[in-house]
Amino acid sequence: MKDKTAKELKELLFNKKQNGVDFMSSSELESCDKFAEEYKEFLFSCKTEREAAAFAQKTAEAAGFKPFDEKGGALKPGDRVYVSNRGKAVILCVRGSRPLTDGIKITAAHIDSPRIDLKQCPVFEDGSLGFFKTHYYGGIKKYQWTAIPLSLHGRICKNDGSFTDICLGEKPGEPKFCITDILPHLAAEQYQRKPAELVKGEELNVVIGSRPFKTDDESDRIKLNILNLLYEKYGIVERDFLSAELELVPAFTVDDVGFDKSLIGGYGHDDRVCAYPSLAAITNIADTPEYTVMAVLTDKEETGSDGNTGLNSSYMKYFIEDLARLDGLEGRDVLRRSECLSADVNAAFDPTWAGAFEKSNACKINEGVCVTKFTGARGKSGTSDASAEFVSKIKALLENNGVLWQSGELGKVDAGGGGTVAMYVANLDVDTIDIGVPVLSMHSPYELVSKIDLYMAYKAFVAFFTKSIS
Repeated sequence: MKDKTAKELKELLFNKKQNGVDFMSSSELESCDKFAEEYKEFLFSCKTEREAAAFAQKTAEAAGFKPFDEKGGALKPGDRVYVSNRGKAVILCVRGSRPLTDGIKITAAHIDSPRIDLKQCPVFEDGSLGFFKTHYYGGIKKYQWTAIPLSLHGRICKNDGSFTDICLGEKPGEPKFCITDILPHLAAEQYQRKPAELVKGEELNVVIGSRPFKTDDESDRIKLNILNLLYEKYGIVERDFLSAELELVPAFTVDDVGFDKSLIGGYGHDDRVCAYPSLAAITNIADTPEYTVMAVLTDKEETGSDGNTGLNSSYMKYFIEDLARLDGLEGRDVLRRSECLSADVNAAFDPTWAGAFEKSNACKINEGVCVTKFTGARGKSGTSDASAEFVSKIKALLENNGVLWQSGELGKVDAGGGGTVAMYVANLDVDTIDIGVPVLSMHSPYELVSKIDLYMAYKAFVAFFTKSIS
């Protein structure tokens, strides 16, 4: 060591970070950009959890996956099955050659994103305008959702058991919707509010029309006209909103960003930027994997993972117990040997807002997929905090399989923080760690990610599913 120069010692001893452009060959960069185009199509067409789950199921069936029969026989090596949980979460599984007692390799990503939901009684008129009343979903900066075009997605269920799916505002020529904001000339009162209250929840009223029904002097003629249009188009009446799940999301396209087209801008990167590569990794498996592998695309993460389609419920546990039972095992025999990549995003370092980050422990755009040992807030509350042994295994897996990766925390220690599904999986006695794509402007209507980081997430999930890390 004494004979080495300072440059040689730094090369040996320092934690070396590298830009993906320097790490990847020209041919791999081409593959990266091709993968990004496929992801952009997915992101634009799947703006809600229902749409993403339907896409995943269709993709799985095209790749040879069959519905799981919990009353059937044990799966054979190479068998491919899936389970749809109420059309809002999906589990895909490929049986490996090893026994289930050696554990399952699990990736868990969520397919819900912050949005604006309709209230149960949403339609009203006031001041010669028709509106929807809303209730926002997940952590948003409410002011970001005003004065932008919105589209309406979701399902309306009727008493006879039928339902109507709605997707309005995405195609050329279709109407869009909007939440108004006060003009700066008259915003003196608004400017006195605290930043979190610049726009209040009850002020997120969505403009849906302005023309009254052309008839006699009835009241609420604008509301009547709107409901009449909805009845003519969808066959629904006002009471049907009580049994509806309707979501307003940004009516934005998914775009290349920057002169070099290195970034992708769009709504819902958190967390579909991890869900898509996870889905692609498991459906692209060609041969029987060594371990049984499983990709979970879950709902409700943005509101705490509660509810029967969120990972704080037992649907994933029950599926693994069913697999174990068909093999004459207990679920715990499988879970205690299983490993999970909680596939969720992290906040990319933003030099404009550098004060929120501790730079040496922040992930950066184009430096690869981000491994997050723990999440949570302040004193690591609400996190699983992966063990050193498991971090070491994942580190070796990535480095041995050509995956560019980095570590990261979610901002400064006392700045706030956030959680993922990792703790819910870890609570099942499964070794779990977060790994995902760095995101700029997270939870905004238009987030940014790097194509390189997206591709490295895909490579990481492929390696996890197909390469041994024992």
